Amino acid sequence: MSSTVRKLIQKKFKIRGYTLKIDALDQILSFTNRFLGAEDEALDLLLDHLQSQSQKLGVRSSILDKEPVSRAITALLEADDAVDEDFIANGAVSSSTSAIRVIDAFLIPKFRYDPIKKQFHEHTGGLHIHGDASAKAALYKDRFLLLYQRVLRDSHFSKPAFHTEMSHYGSCEIAPIQSLVGQMGRRWVMGVISQLEDGHFYLEDLTASVEIDLSKAISFGLIFFSMILNSSAIVGLVITCGFPPLEERDKSLKSLAQHDFFGGGTLTKEETLRLAELEKRSLNDMFVILSDIWVDSEEVIHKKAMGKLETVLDGFESQEVVPSLFVFMGNFCSHPCNLSFHSFSSLRSQFGKLGQMIGAHQRLKEHSRFMFIPGPEDAGPSTALPRCPLPKYLTEELQKHIPNAIFASNPCRVKFYTQEIVFFRHDLLYRMRRSCLMPPSTEETDDPFEHLVATITHQSHLCPLPLIVQPIIWNYDHCLHLYPSPHTIVLGDKSEQKAFKYTGITCFNPGSFSNDSTFVAYRPCTQEVELSAL
Repeated sequence: MSSTVRKLIQKKFKIRGYTLKIDALDQILSFTNRFLGAEDEALDLLLDHLQSQSQKLGVRSSILDKEPVSRAITALLEADDAVDEDFIANGAVSSSTSAIRVIDAFLIPKFRYDPIKKQFHEHTGGLHIHGDASAKAALYKDRFLLLYQRVLRDSHFSKPAFHTEMSHYGSCEIAPIQSLVGQMGRRWVMGVISQLEDGHFYLEDLTASVEIDLSKAISFGLIFFSMILNSSAIVGLVITCGFPPLEERDKSLKSLAQHDFFGGGTLTKEETLRLAELEKRSLNDMFVILSDIWVDSEEVIHKKAMGKLETVLDGFESQEVVPSLFVFMGNFCSHPCNLSFHSFSSLRSQFGKLGQMIGAHQRLKEHSRFMFIPGPEDAGPSTALPRCPLPKYLTEELQKHIPNAIFASNPCRVKFYTQEIVFFRHDLLYRMRRSCLMPPSTEETDDPFEHLVATITHQSHLCPLPLIVQPIIWNYDHCLHLYPSPHTIVLGDKSEQKAFKYTGITCFNPGSFSNDSTFVAYRPCTQEVELSAL
């Protein structure tokens, strides 16, 4: 590891025109050891400081020994400690709960990709809830271009720089569907799968559409209409089809030119390093996630469910370090809150009783935060995604007991120091399996949850179902994007409790607490998932 870091140090300093003596190199190596995982940012910060100091003194030497390097490192560490002390004095990091930032789905910035300039630009102006017809077309276009620009950076699908014999075997350059006219042989294309006629499947991109035969296709993941695929075909017969390849988070961030896709705000190198250091000190921080908290008590089973919740709260109340965050995900009622539901006043009082139960645990009330995310059958203006927070009428009584309660949208995003976490409550697995056009391949895995995780991560979208199956507010489809890939995705689902780490992304389903008594304790700093049950 140290030899790799040494080479990185020498390379970076050489690019800036510096030659390092042995003692200076050793000093810099000990400095970078303080910032494991963030060596690049630490070195850039040190180099910027060295250059600014030499400009102030009017001295420029290309050979660096231990003395100037030591001065620069001492100045940076003293400044970092001073900022940390100032943060603590002002109460900014007096508790880990202050490091939690919740981002509402409707406040996430919207970016669109320009295929001509090959760059993203932020949408300015308001976004209407009720969009016009062009907003629906733009939804699919934005999804396609988001994945298309990602695929073009992949070495397997990019055009070879030199036309050699090896390039024909190692490259799968994506061809526009329009270019298939009059062509013979095997081609790789990318498009949205659709059904323009009954019983006939088509693949569409921005240029044209082509009828395809999926009868002999092999795929990994769940495939249905409106999904974007990479396909290898011979005259319309699909031989293999799959999702656009994933891209490493760091690679995506480098291509975004400091755009804030997550919604947590952009950070300078100094702020990123400081947050990373604070994150390392928060190893004991824990999030507790529960899904399906039925607060109505018309039947005995629901009283038992509330009793089970009190058992969970009692257990964490007695711990030496209480959790930083409790996430309660819907549904909050055992019956769908649709037009035939007429017990809203009773539901309001039950939320009040839930608040009383939480408030009775004094340590949790003082040191933990509580976030509530609505489920697909909870009260709200619409079933379309994203969903707004629970109605104020239902939560007023609860908030009297828990003033710092957070009522978030569904989905919502949480920034914890440098960690980016996405929460989504929806019965995705059931709906996706029902909408499948073909059974997924069991060659790599036969676990449906793993296929679900692969589907949403490769599609960079939380819910790539057809709009007729799951409506989405057209102008706010970007709120469900998973690009760049977050560190963690929490999928609240009524199916079996599961956890799966896929290409560095931690994904888990806490299960149904009211049905199965399952929940999850998650440590964000180490991305450790503890599947728990009563």
